[in-house]
Formats: sequence, structure tokens, C-alpha cells
Amino acid sequence: MGAQTMPVVHHSDIAAEPFKGGASYQTLVGDEQGSTPIRVGIQTSPPGYKSALHSHPYLETITVLEGEGEAWLQGSDELVPLKPGVTLVLTPHLRHWFRATGDRPLKTYGVHASPRQIVNIHDAM
Repeated sequence: MGAQTMPVVHHSDIAAEPFKGGASYQTLVGDEQGSTPIRVGIQTSPPGYKSALHSHPYLETITVLEGEGEAWLQGSDELVPLKPGVTLVLTPHLRHWFRATGDRPLKTYGVHASPRQIVNIHDAM
């Protein structure tokens, strides 16, 4: 054993899992067994991608790394512009969706405050 006190995750070593609609997701921290207290990942969404209307039973943060998009958050009449330097802090059960706009992929860094990723899909209103 070396003197290393914490594991290092090299993003290039993590396979991207395909999502419906053409997006992909790299799980950087977390696993199916729920062995970590949080889940962290990077989603890459191609231009035109739109997530389903959904919520999570825990806090989620989404930070925009690259590209542009917009998000809808329950309780707001306006869409939130997404661009690098923007972080959404989504409280438990807050319904939301986001989409990639522009001509480049939207790359987001998400943290789920849960050992397992739980996505509740809602019918559009």
C-alpha cells in the first residue's frame, strides 16, 4: 500500500453509459450496490437533447461544464439559461427538466445526495 489517502478517478477510464435520447453518462463516484454516500457523474447531452420531466427524493446539484442549454424548475415561469459557470441546486422532489441548445453538446457535472440514483419520471403537464 502506498501513502495515498484517497482514490483517484481518471475520467478517461470510465465508460460512458448511453441514455435514451442520445445522451451519455459517466458515473465517477457510486455504484449499483450503493456503497458511497453520494453519486457523482458527468452527462454529455447532444444538441437538441431534452430530459424527461423528473424529480429525485434527495438534493441534486447540476453544474454546467461546457455548452449551452436551458432548464425548467417547478414553481418558475421562466426557463433558466444554462452555460458554464451555472450550478442548479435542486431540492428534494423538485420537478425539473433540461435541454441542450446550440450546436455543441451540453456537458454537466451532477451530484446526487444519495447512495443510489433515483429518478421519478412525471407526465408532462
